[in-house]
Amino acid sequence: MQLATFLSPGGTALPGLVRDGRLISLQPAGFSSVLEIIASAPGSLDRVRRCLETVPDPGVPLEGAVLLAPIPRPPKILCAGLNYRDHAAEARMEIPSVPTIFSKCHNTIIGPGAPIILPKNTRKPDYEAEFAFVIGRGGRHIPAEKWQEHVFGYLCFNDVSARDFQLATSQWLMGKTFDGFAPTGPWITTADEIDDPHALSIELFLNGERMQASNTRELIFKIPDLIAFISSVLTLEPGDIIATGTPAGVGFSKKPPRWLRPGDETVVRIEGLGELRNPVVAEA
Repeated sequence: MQLATFLSPGGTALPGLVRDGRLISLQPAGFSSVLEIIASAPGSLDRVRRCLETVPDPGVPLEGAVLLAPIPRPPKILCAGLNYRDHAAEARMEIPSVPTIFSKCHNTIIGPGAPIILPKNTRKPDYEAEFAFVIGRGGRHIPAEKWQEHVFGYLCFNDVSARDFQLATSQWLMGKTFDGFAPTGPWITTADEIDDPHALSIELFLNGERMQASNTRELIFKIPDLIAFISSVLTLEPGDIIATGTPAGVGFSKKPPRWLRPGDETVVRIEGLGELRNPVVAEA
């Protein structure tokens, strides 16, 4: 399934199912949010299927719908840094021996089509295409070999970063957590739809030009490693988003650097997960 959050004509955020280019509301199935579906899976997914069989709904054309972030307010947003070998090399940093984990705050989350607003006080805004996964069943001290029991699905993620703030200190948080610096979407693809999440092409296009191109097989720490490491420290909860890092080709690595500018458009494209498209505008 592909689960999205959309804006109803009345202005309410509702869960929906994307199928064959159409969007079907899941409100008739008794759900008020995608997070509610995640938290009650797998029973909730069975309920969705039964509802679609008993109350057929053709939905509306997807192109006319207003999609929001699939999880507008996830419990946690955790990110792995320097998790592709080629990106660590271009950043001139050693391959990490343990995962480098940082967080982004709720204010960063925006959905497909929403503008990335460039803050007035950064001169080095950058893009980062990332493959992210969503926790379904939570837990602490999760063994790596049981990772599949805890992943609900996958989505595209853009870890927008203000490099001047990020690299001013050893702590990355302030450069990563400006308002709107975490575009996500366009929907969550449930785990059963993806045969191998570690064999997906990942790309980022800037104004139609491909800037990043890699494959999730190049991840240093893969999903089992990240789940085991993170859950050894904190309890993972349903709806947590974990972004797995970005491959080579980010703006600061270009010669000269290619920072985001007003009028740009970023597109994150991941095999099987759709594409996340966002315009770039200046802060008013």
